Amino acid sequence: MKKYLILFLIIGIANSYAGPPKRNLDTERMINNFTNWLIKNDHTEFVEINKDYTDECRGCDDWASGDCFEKNGKPKKQCVINGDTTYDGGYKWIKKYQNKLDINVYTDRGTEIPHKARPNDDTLLFYAFDYIDDYKENKKFLILPSKTPYKFESNLIEDKDVKKEITRKKSPLLSYLLFEGDKIIIDEITPEDKFGIIFQNDTQWVSHSVGKSFVSYITGHAICGGYIEGVDSSLNDWAVLKNTLYEDQKLIDILNMSSGDQKHVTERDGLKKSGRWFNSHRIKSFAENELKGTKKSSKRYNYHGLNTNIIFNYVIHKTGNDFENLMNSIFQDKAKIGNNAWFVYASERGAQTNDARYTFFLTRYDYLRVAKAMMDDWQNDTCVGKYLKTINERKINKNKKEYKKTQIDNYTKSYGGQFHLNLVGGKDRNILGMDGYGGQQIVIDLDNSKIIVINSVHYGYNWNKIVHKKIK
Repeated sequence: MKKYLILFLIIGIANSYAGPPKRNLDTERMINNFTNWLIKNDHTEFVEINKDYTDECRGCDDWASGDCFEKNGKPKKQCVINGDTTYDGGYKWIKKYQNKLDINVYTDRGTEIPHKARPNDDTLLFYAFDYIDDYKENKKFLILPSKTPYKFESNLIEDKDVKKEITRKKSPLLSYLLFEGDKIIIDEITPEDKFGIIFQNDTQWVSHSVGKSFVSYITGHAICGGYIEGVDSSLNDWAVLKNTLYEDQKLIDILNMSSGDQKHVTERDGLKKSGRWFNSHRIKSFAENELKGTKKSSKRYNYHGLNTNIIFNYVIHKTGNDFENLMNSIFQDKAKIGNNAWFVYASERGAQTNDARYTFFLTRYDYLRVAKAMMDDWQNDTCVGKYLKTINERKINKNKKEYKKTQIDNYTKSYGGQFHLNLVGGKDRNILGMDGYGGQQIVIDLDNSKIIVINSVHYGYNWNKIVHKKIK
């Protein structure tokens, strides 16, 4: 009996790991987009002619012509991969060119790379492309560059730790900038033979949740512009939130991710009642469905993107026709960005909406320009600087059981106004932390005039060495 039990356990363990996820039609589409981009941009070293391709199947793709099908409506077996004509409700058409890179498309979190994964360089290159390509159809709010972009001075040193991280195999780093005093001290960008075909100085890279802090900064300007009374203003003057738990909320509680919505929304589950993701639908739709009639629970830290999207769209509501002028005053006049920047709007069932989401796209130097503008506001005690100091004072405890040296989110004790605060080992200095999926990091030491900006495809770089120790 014991023998059979052991055998049963072995079989169970073996079956529990089925290897890398099988590609489905969506992942095939993603890789096909990448392959087409490589061909279009003359990076043919990454592609090869498919040995199974014949001219008989020319033009067979997701919108295949009638020549690709038999009279009975089934596709010609010789025109689909492995002759499989039942593939997930669709067909894997044989292409003339196929990607020869060793790419693993993950399915754990949609198609994003799981946090703990350590993908190879081919997979990272693919995702560097996909994280930009994925938003190409989204409606965008464009911010034009300043006519007089801020020009950085440099006094560069070569840092061995940073150099090692950005050049080694399986490193996801795209860019590393260290600004200290009034100069750039470290300036490293991914080599041309690594991710350089995707990421250059003028590449608008995705912020992920770093954009949450940008939304807060925009909110501070809306308050200072007189559009919103202050951080204790109630959102009861926005009809979209009527009859939801957010209707009578103070702005500061939503800024602090402490709106008492933990029974209804989480970062992991989205809207609990339906499973809908907060970045893919309109706030009005949530208000009229999952959130209708909800009441807030006790205040506690509950990090998720719906809070940020509510703040952002509330600012748009309150500023009205002046919103564009407000954005230009921040990014053009104050930060003095040097390239186009934008944020994207949510898409609902493939249709574009007017609901802004916190996902921004800026170049590596423009991220630094915005961070410097924040630091200047704080140090010069401007109205927006006073806003930043207020949200720092009104911060809440994250109540983490343990702190991990993996990113600014995991190694800070507090959260205030969409910023990660109280860095462990920071000796009570005023440090603003911004953290985004895939390892995006902006850390500002306000007391020592030091800024670190990281763009990355994924986590998996030595955060302790190149961020924490540099700030500490």
